[in-house]
Amino acid sequence: MLPPQPLAHGVLIARYKRFFADVTLDDGRAVTAHCPNPGAMLGLNAPGLGVWVSAAEGAKRKLAWTLELVEADGGLVGVNTLAPNRLVAEALAADAIPELAGYGVHRREVRCGDASRVDFRLEHSGRAPCWVEVKNCHLRRSEALAEFPDCVAARSLRHLRELAARVAAGDRAVQLFVIQRTDCDRFAACADLDPAYAAGLTAAARAGVEVLCYGCDIGVEAIAIARRLPWIDAPGGG
Repeated sequence: MLPPQPLAHGVLIARYKRFFADVTLDDGRAVTAHCPNPGAMLGLNAPGLGVWVSAAEGAKRKLAWTLELVEADGGLVGVNTLAPNRLVAEALAADAIPELAGYGVHRREVRCGDASRVDFRLEHSGRAPCWVEVKNCHLRRSEALAEFPDCVAARSLRHLRELAARVAAGDRAVQLFVIQRTDCDRFAACADLDPAYAAGLTAAARAGVEVLCYGCDIGVEAIAIARRLPWIDAPGGG
């Protein structure tokens, strides 16, 4: 996936009200960028961090810039939570996720349950449909462990229950974590920040929901899903 172009480099001054980020660009301009990330962005919101923002040239938007990448821990971290769905769509089209290869139809934003939509429904003649929910992961607090979520994620917990319901109905269901950073070699649910979600992920896996975690190659020029990482379940988990 090519990040939105052109990208401009700058320094983060402040991230506030969840969706705003003040940035000083390298050319001296002070801009306020849209921050497409409702999470806490722990470790990625400190003033002084290098950032990359995209310009919405020609678009009639209140904020003409969007926060895309943060320089942290010696590398780039993708913070745009809209990017993982685009990355997964490209990977599915190229059969680049082996566990999800071989489906002829990839439908997006398909209604599931009474009031929710799942990111992808994969279909192929002779196979049960496969429901895939995608989550963006950018939290790393120690060693090389990626974690999700970085704050209480009640909506994400509801998605897990809906995936489990699809398995009970005879379909296949997958929770796919896209880790938008390059310095992690494993993944775990963040039990101290959201114990309900961590327990829900274990329960969903025991109910037959498949848990897949994929890291990315990230650069200013391109981002791509690259490698599968192991899921480290909570003690006593499945």
